[in-house]
Amino acid sequence: MDFRVASLCFALFVLASAEPVKYIDCGSQGESYAVNVTFSSAVESQTSKAVVHGVIAGVPIPFPIPDEDGCKSGIVCPIQKEKSYSYVNQLPVKHEYPSIKLVVEWELKDDSGKDLFCIEFPVQITS
Repeated sequence: MDFRVASLCFALFVLASAEPVKYIDCGSQGESYAVNVTFSSAVESQTSKAVVHGVIAGVPIPFPIPDEDGCKSGIVCPIQKEKSYSYVNQLPVKHEYPSIKLVVEWELKDDSGKDLFCIEFPVQITS
């Protein structure tokens, strides 16, 4: 019996290693979650601004964050072309948010309003 359990665990490990594992964080109301993005800038920019949307049924809804200034979120400005940066910020989940599944779209924009990066990730808010 121990051999079968070990074989099953090994098979599950191989399957998990061979296939991408999708992680969905079930965000609890009243907590904050860290967002950390490493990117290489294709342009120079004196400033950066985070723009966040919750996408529900294909409709982007503006999502306020505590500090939208990317230069106060782990990035030393001015941003230099072809340099690597690590952006760190918090995604607050307020008590007034409904329990819902949605996609968060997080953009960091340069001086001209173009994306330095844009990421999307699924979340589920739970009460």
